[in-house]
Amino acid sequence: MIPLAAFEEVIDTSGVAARIEVLLPAGVRPRQLRVRTLLAGMCLAQADHRPAHLTRVHQALTALPEDDQRRLGVLADWKHGPHQLTYRQTERTFGLVSDALGNDEPDGLPSPALQAICDDLLEASVPAESKETSRSLAVDWADLDSFSRPPPRGTSDCADPEASWGHRKNNLLRSQDELFYGWYLSAGVMVREENGPTVPEFARRATVSSCRHDPVRAFAPVLTAMPAAGIGLGDILDDSGYAHRDADAWAIPLRAAGAALVQDLHPHDLFRPQGHPPRRHHRQRQPTARRRRGRCWNSPRSPAPPPASKQQTTTARPPRPPATSSDVSQPTTKTATTACSAPPPWARSAARSAPPR
Repeated sequence: MIPLAAFEEVIDTSGVAARIEVLLPAGVRPRQLRVRTLLAGMCLAQADHRPAHLTRVHQALTALPEDDQRRLGVLADWKHGPHQLTYRQTERTFGLVSDALGNDEPDGLPSPALQAICDDLLEASVPAESKETSRSLAVDWADLDSFSRPPPRGTSDCADPEASWGHRKNNLLRSQDELFYGWYLSAGVMVREENGPTVPEFARRATVSSCRHDPVRAFAPVLTAMPAAGIGLGDILDDSGYAHRDADAWAIPLRAAGAALVQDLHPHDLFRPQGHPPRRHHRQRQPTARRRRGRCWNSPRSPAPPPASKQQTTTARPPRPPATSSDVSQPTTKTATTACSAPPPWARSAARSAPPR
């Protein structure tokens, strides 16, 4: 398990806690749970492989040693004695942060302020000695189930209204995609450059988008904003799901930002990449190998003719009579018959293998 000090160092290096505190409204009395402590509790809950529930965050904070609880404000001295953080206080601070970083009109995409907070946290998690080792990123998206489900009929209101129904591949024998309710998680992970040394695979950028949005179009602005933050783009490795998009959605913005795309072509685009207009009234012809011209047998460049087969020598054994199957040999007469003058094969083999009397 990752220690608490590592998460505190990342949060302090990014400086996001102070930026969020400025956005929160000031109350009559100070809040016991600060944003820095809330972020640390969220990291502890995820590092312990717990579900991303707010109750798990409260449990992670209250399970810390007493010295850490007092230092983080989980355990505070009130008028009537020590007071431990309650779930109601955790819910209150989390709601204030969500309102401050959320969109005015929820649309299934993170707000610019929330995306900037996530970018700074991920960038602070990369050690300083590893930031310049590679500029290449491996990009992909994955399905992320929501904690809620809409009702089967009637209204579509639920606890997670910004989520949506999406499709994902399954491991079953059928070829149909599986339907799920949730989000698409896109991430860009550091990989070694061509002919370069091996680098640790740190996540450099990530975003979450509703399934009613294209994950490729949602993640492209996150990557193209990296050069403005002083992070150059190198090779971008992706699969055919990215290559099958329109050029304006992925290829053109990334190349304009200085990236070089290394991607697998979609089966539909093996002979016509996206961005090129299709040929009208012409079918896409598959490339075939050129046929070699045949050579005459007496040509000087042709190989020597094969040697003549030797004449087969006859033996004293009589030739084997023809088979009785009508598929192999035709009957000798024009009328259909079920009898044959030749003995069946099993009778001949039994006669030859029978011991002499």
